Amino acid sequence: VITVVGCGGNRDKGKRSQMATIAAQNSDTVILTSDNPRDEDPNAIIAEMAAGLSPDVKSRSLEIVDRKQAIKSAVMMAQQGDIVLIAGKGHEKYQEIKGERLAFDDVQEVTHLLNS
Repeated sequence: VITVVGCGGNRDKGKRSQMATIAAQNSDTVILTSDNPRDEDPNAIIAEMAAGLSPDVKSRSLEIVDRKQAIKSAVMMAQQGDIVLIAGKGHEKYQEIKGERLAFDDVQEVTHLLNS
């Protein structure tokens, strides 16, 4: 299982390391990325997520701020029989960054990668 996960900005900071830990415990590889950073620095959010990871888990994790690149990396590293789980965005078709909603669709990104 390869999991792509992020935490939203301007939301409960206390859950960030917990969410990353739970994702990592249930994955062979976890990729920490952005997910609606809003007014926060996405690098800082990812650092807070990674802060709670044990050294063993950190060795199986990647930090890729650009969500599109994180998804691409997960799809490209997957082998036959692997599961790629892209968590967080659900039905949303945008990334909320600095007060703007920028078009972004996880499903569309994966579909494009699989068809290219």
